[in-house]
Amino acid sequence: MADILKIEDLRIHFKDAKADRFAVDGLSFSIGEGEIVGLVGESGSGKTVTAMSVSGLLPREKADVSGSITLEGREIFRCTDRQILEILGDDLGIVFQEPMTSMNPVMRIGPQVEECLRLHTKLSKAERKQRALEAMAQVDLPDPERIYRKYPHELSGGMLQRVMIAAAIISKPRLLLADEPTTALDVTIQAEILELLKKLNREHGTAILLISHNLHVVRKLCTRVVVMQRGKLVEDRPVDDIFRDPRHEYTKKLLAAIPTRDRKLI
Repeated sequence: MADILKIEDLRIHFKDAKADRFAVDGLSFSIGEGEIVGLVGESGSGKTVTAMSVSGLLPREKADVSGSITLEGREIFRCTDRQILEILGDDLGIVFQEPMTSMNPVMRIGPQVEECLRLHTKLSKAERKQRALEAMAQVDLPDPERIYRKYPHELSGGMLQRVMIAAAIISKPRLLLADEPTTALDVTIQAEILELLKKLNREHGTAILLISHNLHVVRKLCTRVVVMQRGKLVEDRPVDDIFRDPRHEYTKKLLAAIPTRDRKLI
């Protein structure tokens, strides 16, 4: 199985950081074709900084960076801003955790879904619309033609998250980066979004990197888990092994914090 994403000895230190600690410290892991990997850890563990680095959105002028991130054979840190935009329009799709704040409130849904095609292809307006409608149908949005004409405030949170996923997959990327994609949703809608991501993986072979602090969500979706603590990788194992026999004390604490019927978080 060939690697789509490979991270090697990644170290990131923000220049204005008050502490000497690295935000990411010697991180190495990879994602193969069609694999679903969860990157987990509490706030400050380095998972979001890692995600920003993979997407090329890390502000380079504010951080000292070493190591490498290779996506589909391209070294992210050697790419120009233009090349990063090409990667985001081709190899990598991103789903953010707050769709309402990530979308333009005064632009209709359709043009936002097809924006990637407008920027990175020479497709006609009619062809872009057709691709957008197909992507919206693919994420199980009812009546895509009607939703295409709506504004973000006219849709529920769950429907907006499906719109975000449609926008992320419209260029048929090999890797989908999902950053806490179910955090703002209720439990029922969370389950629907997770099933949708599973379907995309199963039917199209899309590899997924799920960024999450929620091990319950990770268990439902992922095949492998990378656990980070204070910038360092502490475990990288199949999801069933992590839950059955966690090796690191930090992983054990994360698992112990999962709510159960008898133990609920306040």
